[in-house]
Amino acid sequence: MLTFQEKIAIMEAFPELERKNVSLGRVNYQFEGSEIDKKNVVYHLHPNGNGFVYARGLDGYKTDEKGFVNIRDFSAEELKSLVAKSISLLSGVEAPETVSGTTPERWLNKENDVLVVAHEDELWNVYFGANLEESFGTYKEVEDYMAEEGFTKDR
Repeated sequence: MLTFQEKIAIMEAFPELERKNVSLGRVNYQFEGSEIDKKNVVYHLHPNGNGFVYARGLDGYKTDEKGFVNIRDFSAEELKSLVAKSISLLSGVEAPETVSGTTPERWLNKENDVLVVAHEDELWNVYFGANLEESFGTYKEVEDYMAEEGFTKDR
């Protein structure tokens, strides 16, 4: 299980999230760019390691009645992936699912536009939302394209 500080570090790596301290040492992380009424991506992250991430409608997650998944026992990669999917969900942009055992990468520009890179069937595909933007044969080509377009990999 990740510590509270490890979970905080993961959340802080998402520049689009804003930290909100709440009672009893708990922390919420909100996404102000949400296209729906929900703004909390992370809800009541507690120093004991318990906490919740919004995931209503995402495949593979059992949510409570408010649409949140308990993240107490998530690994770092599972948590990063879920938070990225939650942000995409709230922004109205669908991120491609994990393909061939690789986790899609998020890339951002200065305007906080998001492109997602996924390795699929021997190609590196770049998505803007659910739309395929470009396909490349090598990851180096992806990096060159992203640099030309002003995007950097999200930490």
